[in-house]
Amino acid sequence: MLITALNAEIFGYEVSGMYIARIYMHLDHVDILQQCTGFDWDEGNLLKNWLKHRVRSTECEQVFFNQPLLVHTDSKHSSKEPRYYVLGVTDNGRTLFMVITVRSTLIRVISARAMSR
Repeated sequence: MLITALNAEIFGYEVSGMYIARIYMHLDHVDILQQCTGFDWDEGNLLKNWLKHRVRSTECEQVFFNQPLLVHTDSKHSSKEPRYYVLGVTDNGRTLFMVITVRSTLIRVISARAMSR
């Protein structure tokens, strides 16, 4: 499950069972994200979105704990591994567009930027 009492505590979020259920009602790909336990950040992607688009890794993580959260398959760019579009909002109300993949049980952010037309 993406958000459990344990990893919510680790990431510093207070999450109730009711809130978790409401988040999942907005997801097209619940089964993919339910298996996730955290995020995959390494030297290759930790600062990339900050340098290119001024989006911090912490903002990317926040999107998965806020509503609305929309997830859809990116079939056009999924030849090597499944990719997903994510539209969501940070704790400060900033709206983000992200492209992610799931590796094992970790969400890996491939690209993140502020939403625009």
